[in-house]
Amino acid sequence: MRQLADRGIEFLKTRGQAENGSFSPESGSAVTSLCVAAILRHRPDAVNDPAIKKAIAFIESNFRADGGVYAEGSLYKNYETCAAVDALIRANVNGRYDSNLERARLFIRGLQWDEGEGLTPKDPAYGGAGYGSKSRPDLSNTSFMIEALRQLGDKSDDEAIQKALMFVSRTQNLEGYGNDTEHADAVKDGGFYYTPAAGGSSQAGETATGGLRSYASMTYAGFKSMIYAGLTQDDPRVAAALSFIRENYSLETNPGMGDAGLYYYYHTFAKALAAGEIDILDDAKGTPHVWRDDLVKVLTETQMDDGSWVNKANERWMEGNRNLVTAYALLALDYCKE
Repeated sequence: MRQLADRGIEFLKTRGQAENGSFSPESGSAVTSLCVAAILRHRPDAVNDPAIKKAIAFIESNFRADGGVYAEGSLYKNYETCAAVDALIRANVNGRYDSNLERARLFIRGLQWDEGEGLTPKDPAYGGAGYGSKSRPDLSNTSFMIEALRQLGDKSDDEAIQKALMFVSRTQNLEGYGNDTEHADAVKDGGFYYTPAAGGSSQAGETATGGLRSYASMTYAGFKSMIYAGLTQDDPRVAAALSFIRENYSLETNPGMGDAGLYYYYHTFAKALAAGEIDILDDAKGTPHVWRDDLVKVLTETQMDDGSWVNKANERWMEGNRNLVTAYALLALDYCKE
């Protein structure tokens, strides 16, 4: 596993990084932040490496007066800032970013859809976060928000996280337990979809009867978010999510989405199971899987000759970008450490 990580890191440092220190700056600061976080998770001492210093300086150039960390004119302020949080926490030598991180925490909380946007808890959008341009909230961005706030010290019972849990619960194909949307009982598989807001939407499409299809990457994002919000496996929502996860265990595809978003899925899969303190997972046939071993095997088989990873089958959601996908793979590998 160390050799896999070393080769991925060398790709980023020698072939992925631009002259100004950034990685794929057309995406704003997000990919740079993900690459820095990925490298520092495997090599904490690399914070003093000249290449990492240049990358961090690029992130710093995106610090904004409102506390966010995002490119000028960005439509992805929540996503960029949450990605920066993980990188800055790992680069926070002697507290140099304490103030920036606290400002980012307040900024992220301010993006949450709640009373400030004129919503009440009855609204399906309530508690969620979108990309940050006041686009509708979605589970992916809400999961980033919850994770960033937990990293920044907010507890599971924090008001913002509990509001977010209301949104997360409404993205699950499970009736009751706070899910009062029109789609709550349409699919009944315990999985999660993209958003219940604005009438609801799933990237996996709809069933013949109008239900919103569950898919794995959002189910792991939902499961992880519920764990961060203090729920346990005794909670029916978590139990239902685990049922979907077991019934659809696969690393060949992103179940429900085929090969779309595959490396986002690998990262979320690993992060979620680690958060849930699950080491062995039984699949639909009752076969036990040491998921870390399965994931390392897949990442070993898919690493390119130059040390990078890329989704050759499907470039949707930027997975043709070797910097982004290599960061996803390195982050996933970090959760494979026992």
